[in-house]
Formats: sequence, C-alpha cells, structure tokens
Amino acid sequence: MICKTEQEKEILREGGKRLAEIRSVLAEKTKAGVSTVELDELAYQLCTKDGDLPAFLNYTPFGAPRPFPSSICVSVNDVVVHGIPTEDPRVIKEGDLVTIDVGLVHKGLITDSAITVEVGEVKDREHRMVVAAREALDKAIKKVRAGVRVGEISKVIEQTVKEQGFGVPQELGGHGVGKSIHEEPSITNVFFGNLGPSLREGEVIAIEPIITMGKGDIVFDHKDGYTITTKDGSKSAHSEHTLIVTKNGSEILTV
Repeated sequence: MICKTEQEKEILREGGKRLAEIRSVLAEKTKAGVSTVELDELAYQLCTKDGDLPAFLNYTPFGAPRPFPSSICVSVNDVVVHGIPTEDPRVIKEGDLVTIDVGLVHKGLITDSAITVEVGEVKDREHRMVVAAREALDKAIKKVRAGVRVGEISKVIEQTVKEQGFGVPQELGGHGVGKSIHEEPSITNVFFGNLGPSLREGEVIAIEPIITMGKGDIVFDHKDGYTITTKDGSKSAHSEHTLIVTKNGSEILTV
C-alpha cells in the first residue's frame, strides 16, 4: 500500500478532474451508430491533447500475454470488463449497455474511472442493474476512511448488489492506484470472510462494483487474452471512481 505525498495528491486531483471530463465526453458520444474504434480514437485524442497519456494503452497486467492494444476498455452487453475496442470492432446499437473504462496518466500519476452507458431505451431490469452498480459504489465510498478494513467495503458492495437480485463476479474488484494502474490493496466485490488490511490516510484507491444480470459466473478464456464475458450471456454493468483515503472519509478524485 502506497500513501501519496501532498504534491502527489495535488497531481492526482488535477488528473482526476481531467479524467472525469474525458469520461463524460466519451459517455455522451456513446450512441447508436458509433463504432468502438471511433470511441477509442476519441479517447486517445482527449487524453493526449494536454500532454497526458491513456493509462491502459500498452499496459501489461500481471499474467497478460501481451500489452493492452487500445486506449480504453469498451465492454458491450455480455462483455464484463477489458473489451478491446480496436480488435473485432462493433457498431453500438439501440438497447446496448456499454461500459467505458478509462485511465489517465497525468504528470506520471494515474487515475481510473468507469461508467456504464444505456444506449437509447433498455429493459427496465437492465436499467435497474446500472443503477445498482452506481448505488453499490456510492455506499462503498461512504464506508471509506482511515482504519477501515477493505473487507468492510467488499461486504457492502456484495450486499447492495445481491439484495437487488444481481450477480457479482467474485474474481473482479477494485485496487490501489496512483504510481501504477494496479497497486495494493485488492478490494474484492465479494466478501470472502477475511477483513483484510486496514486503509491508511493518504492511500489512493479505485473502487469498482462490477455486476451482472445473471449469477455472476464469468469466462476468461478468450483468444485475445483480455476480454471477460458472462458465462450465461447476460448483460453487465460497472461503476468506478478513484479516491484518496482521509482520516474521516475520502476525497473522490474522478468527479
């Protein structure tokens, strides 16, 4: 776990504000008829126009077979996370659920955020799932403060989602962030009975409820090395913010 200095926090504040603006533009442009390639190209332009970089482009997570080839992740419908917008691209249609997951490198430090966009009219239960992901994130953020153990955050995410009848993939969750995309601690979206480490003042974390219409079972073994889908073909939703842990709460950076 890495606690950031005051100078680093200020850089992260700047980066988080920029990232929130980029995420908002991408969400606004996520409409029927737009291709995933167009969204990725726009993301690259937005990230680099002021000298920053897209954090995901050419990043190689632990265990990945190759660097990630796109600037953002665009995950449509049954794609839960890590959809590659530039490979096997698709045109977005009415009724799609599209998750835009984007990270920004600003002055060497990283912030991370995601949003699921409802394209046109979607089914009522699908809309409620998107709302449930946001609600789980909001409740999880309210739990955050120095001294809270990460399992308490996992508990509230799982409880919020399951009470509304949606699934939670146990393999996915949030993480520390800042000097790299993935730092300690791991913040699972399911409580495994271990409360884990306590958060410390000055830590920077990304909390990201990732939920599904079905049971939450997912499939990893896609040929591209990144795409993760629901096992039952059901749709999914994802909501994420980066925040600084404070003595009595948190400071959300990506708003």
